[in-house]
Amino acid sequence: MDYKEVIAGLLAKQVPLKKEQILRLLEVPKNTEFGDFSFPCFSLAPLMRKNPNEIAKIIAEGVGSTSKIVVTAVNAYINFSINKESMAYDFISRILKEKDKFGSSNEGHGRKVVIEHTSINPNSPPHVGTSRNAIIGDIVTRLLRFQGFDVEAHYYVNDAGKQIGILVLGAKGNEKFSKMLELYVKTAKKVDKSKKLEKKVFDLLNKFEAGDKAVIKQFSKVVKTCVVGQKKILDELGVKFDVYDYESRYLLKDKDKLIKLVEKLKETGKVFVDEQNRIVLNQAGAGLEKEMKSPVLVLSRGDGTSLYVLRDMAYTIDKLERSKNNIVVLGEEHKLYFKQLAAALKLLGLNVPKVVHYSFILVSTAKGKAKMSKRRGELVLLQDFIDEAVKKAKKEIKKRKLKTLSVAKDIGIGAVRYSIAKVEENKNVVFDWQDALNFEGNSGPYLQYTYARASNILKKVKSKTNVNNLNLALLDEEKEKELVTLLSKFSETVEKAADSLSPHIIANYALNLCEAFNSFYQSCPVLQAVEGVKEARIALVEASRQVLENVLNLLGIKPLKRM
Repeated sequence: MDYKEVIAGLLAKQVPLKKEQILRLLEVPKNTEFGDFSFPCFSLAPLMRKNPNEIAKIIAEGVGSTSKIVVTAVNAYINFSINKESMAYDFISRILKEKDKFGSSNEGHGRKVVIEHTSINPNSPPHVGTSRNAIIGDIVTRLLRFQGFDVEAHYYVNDAGKQIGILVLGAKGNEKFSKMLELYVKTAKKVDKSKKLEKKVFDLLNKFEAGDKAVIKQFSKVVKTCVVGQKKILDELGVKFDVYDYESRYLLKDKDKLIKLVEKLKETGKVFVDEQNRIVLNQAGAGLEKEMKSPVLVLSRGDGTSLYVLRDMAYTIDKLERSKNNIVVLGEEHKLYFKQLAAALKLLGLNVPKVVHYSFILVSTAKGKAKMSKRRGELVLLQDFIDEAVKKAKKEIKKRKLKTLSVAKDIGIGAVRYSIAKVEENKNVVFDWQDALNFEGNSGPYLQYTYARASNILKKVKSKTNVNNLNLALLDEEKEKELVTLLSKFSETVEKAADSLSPHIIANYALNLCEAFNSFYQSCPVLQAVEGVKEARIALVEASRQVLENVLNLLGIKPLKRM
């Protein structure tokens, strides 16, 4: 039984709102004393011309309580408390029947979503800062696929910008991927100090855009080395893509799209050529005045070559043609840029992708915590970070005398992913190894250890669980009720995380579920319990493990049966 749907149906008979509107307004109270669901009556006041507190009382009386759902009015809220025996039977039976599909509303069935994330400049190995984009994008992809959407994950390869020109200038032609960062930093410093070298970089870009075959070959070789290397590291982190799109396409194959795009922008009357002979879009009136003294968007250089923003605009339009449901993941330093891009798209009467902005991963320096800089060479490389995570995971396994070292990589990767996923996107991540690999705290290993604990219990059970033969009313201990209630919230949590594109919501649920399961494990013996209670508790363990497995899969953390 979907209690939220049932409650929405009951309310729809009493309030002047559609069921869909009611579903959006229904809340899950933070304090369990207020029940399992709450409906705020503030929005009904202007419709029913009554005080919200009075409305709550009237509606609560109209809905009435049943043996399964108790309805009460508290101030301006109508609270719904579900009978825990009914809840235990309904949810445990559903979980064991639906298994890895449990928690999915399948609301996305038949709907396509295009998500672009990570998109690292192909001029060096990825660093830890870029891993946040990759992990957020990957979890959002997993969430939407779980909800039934046909999701296409795109990686935009910025293979035609100044940074690649700098790398090509310094390259000899046989560089290994591991040396690309060193080469880029070294060359960038030289270019910064020399107008002559900077001119050479722009000459390379001009020749590239003009179709010079030798220069295109140089660019392609460097970019291929970087993309293959980056893909290998991201694969190791559990991040995969369906489509790799190349920026150079808009310079070499689809240049006409840029020309047509500029023409469309000119038709708005907002485009002009400035004193440097650059094509510029006037964005006055687009709401950017507070952030920019002169709200303009430069589309091309004075020599006529296009800038990244024009190519990105064409790319975004292409993505919107694949699906109107578009998502892009960007660091907070790109907030103004995205507002400018969005304003340009709106000017053309086009949709704007949904954007997920995230804050930085900070590293410690002699002067304190600081954002990483590729140009200055102040980076922690992602491969080094992963290797260190695995190394420290092995050390923890040996210290705790756990059963196998073979899971060290899965534990290390899980530690990295969870440490990033658990932090709200608009807050900085400060990575701490001790916290990340704490088997008893808010960490990836703690989630995996809890899953292994549940698996170990079930390994000792010989008979298959049949919910119809169980008396789940025997699950009347407080810790059992708390665990059942939390299992019932999984669908609601997935929906909230997917709708808001917020991975931290799922990560927080994972921690709460593990804490509830371990409290139950400590308070309520399973295999040693009396007949009847034992079987009911085994079913609860099985349901808990299944939901935890679903959660871990959403987070991209491998469920481990042994640790």
